[in-house]
Amino acid sequence: MITLHTFGPSFGLPDASPFVNKALVLLKMSGLPYRVEAKFNPNGPKGKRPYMDDGSDRIADSTFIRWHIERKYGFDFDKGLTERQKAEGWALEKMCEDHLYWTVIDARWLTKSNYVKGPRTFFDGSPAPLRALVRVIAPRQVKKRGIALGIGRHSRVEIQSLAFHDLQALSDILGDKLYFFGDQPTGWDATFFAFVSSSLCKHFDTPIRDFAEQKPNLVAYSNRMMAKYFPELYFPALT
Repeated sequence: MITLHTFGPSFGLPDASPFVNKALVLLKMSGLPYRVEAKFNPNGPKGKRPYMDDGSDRIADSTFIRWHIERKYGFDFDKGLTERQKAEGWALEKMCEDHLYWTVIDARWLTKSNYVKGPRTFFDGSPAPLRALVRVIAPRQVKKRGIALGIGRHSRVEIQSLAFHDLQALSDILGDKLYFFGDQPTGWDATFFAFVSSSLCKHFDTPIRDFAEQKPNLVAYSNRMMAKYFPELYFPALT
């Protein structure tokens, strides 16, 4: 059986990582049996999650997980889409993963109040002698990475304005459709849901969330996807 290595549910979301949530939705869409392993494994490939074990295959990165499912099991996440729509999906996915993601990371890790009630808790299980040190070092490392990428060189207000433009683009393209490419979800919706829901996460107080909440179609879309793929979180009283 497939094993997906994750961080585990956090902040009212299926996982703290939108990349994990993307992989979870892809697996649910595929209908393949799988199990989730949230136990920390520092030796995972590429040093990050999600990664997936499928027999003798170990696949790291949510995009490569998608390609593996398509190649090995013949599942078509793009069924019914034109070549143009596939290209648009790829372009929007890269906007979410390589741009919008880092604005949300900035809001969670580098705003003190959000860090304390969010990412700081990731280290609660660290060995006691190291815990305090790791909690100080981790956001510094995130800041260094942001500077290296370029987005961390901007002011907080400028970073937020970049996020607003990303979310506005997603809202404009979604329009009044149920899903980004019509009445049925495709593999691209796994990505868009992961990053829209991350932006809307109520656990964190950010102008990014405030802006996203002003887009009724994005709110409805996130709720629709959550109810479809994670009803145990969307309807907790019924499960």
